[in-house]
Amino acid sequence: MEKKREEKAVKKNFDFVDTIRCISMMGIVFEHCAAVRSGIYSSLFDTTVETSLIQSFKFSTIAFFLIGGFLINHKFQEYTAKEYLKNRFKSTIRPWLFWLLVFVALMILDRYVAYVKGRDNTIVTDFFGYAWSQFVFGLFYTSSWFVLNFLLCICILLIFKKYLYNWWFGAILGIISLVYSFNLYHNWFVTKHSMALFGFVFYLWLGVILNRYFDKVMNYIKRIKWPTMILTVAGFFALAVLESFELLNLGSEDAYNTLRVSNIFYSFAMFALLLKIGSIDILQKKMEPRQTTFGIYLIHYVLIVRLLPLIFQPLKLKYLDYSIWVNSGIHISRFLIVYGISFGLVKLIRLTRFKWIVGG
Repeated sequence: MEKKREEKAVKKNFDFVDTIRCISMMGIVFEHCAAVRSGIYSSLFDTTVETSLIQSFKFSTIAFFLIGGFLINHKFQEYTAKEYLKNRFKSTIRPWLFWLLVFVALMILDRYVAYVKGRDNTIVTDFFGYAWSQFVFGLFYTSSWFVLNFLLCICILLIFKKYLYNWWFGAILGIISLVYSFNLYHNWFVTKHSMALFGFVFYLWLGVILNRYFDKVMNYIKRIKWPTMILTVAGFFALAVLESFELLNLGSEDAYNTLRVSNIFYSFAMFALLLKIGSIDILQKKMEPRQTTFGIYLIHYVLIVRLLPLIFQPLKLKYLDYSIWVNSGIHISRFLIVYGISFGLVKLIRLTRFKWIVGG
């Protein structure tokens, strides 16, 4: 009887994990589907709407690292570092590398079509140089980079495994993360996400700690009243919007950076709210997040770079002339197209013997 209760508790924990994983993936895809660059509106109202729309899902990346840490805690104890990394290579690196190469191949095909039409001869004059540049771009300047960064974070925790539950170790990682936060204002180094190599280790570690003290954390969260929780989320959301305003006023090109201090607290508050909500059955049954999430992540950036231009460029949309409402509608349309097709492709691929390319 005791064993059954333990198995039921574990299943419940994983249900909550899958719910947050599904919502967070939707948020990540939504953010990447933005139609226009930030800060193009002169009106305070328009900028507020734009910032609020983007900020709504800015908790997603940190939530993913928290979930990742939550899941790897027990595996760190069950496997040696070598065994764990070997399993990770099979389930993560192979499909990640496959879609990165698909991205490069599609970019090469695009240049070949341009060459055939007499518009560009780069593909014949500098084939290997172009192919390499696209590989580097796909690796460091698309969402593909976060897979590599996630694995780097895991490796760091494995290297310092004997200090994993030490609070001073977490404090050091937290300070490193804050360096990236302060850098947004001081520009000590490039603020782009590809430079934040060590900025997310803290959140992976925090997920490990959450797993270790999960019952205590949940007991505390359950005692928080719903109005208090919602007001806390709303308060940090407002602060995050205001910080984006400040960064936009400073001329920052990365005003919506995930590692803004206000967004870190907003992410924690949203994560706590999702913990309090718990498992959402409709997401569990219809979206199958445990089976589809990684595949959606791998496929969506390829669709954004290669499919969306084929759909929207012929329309010759003049984003700068449109209202915030029209551009927001376009943003949502792009999201629905990319997420819907990504989800459908993952479901279809999982029915074949090639399901390994979506982490199956």
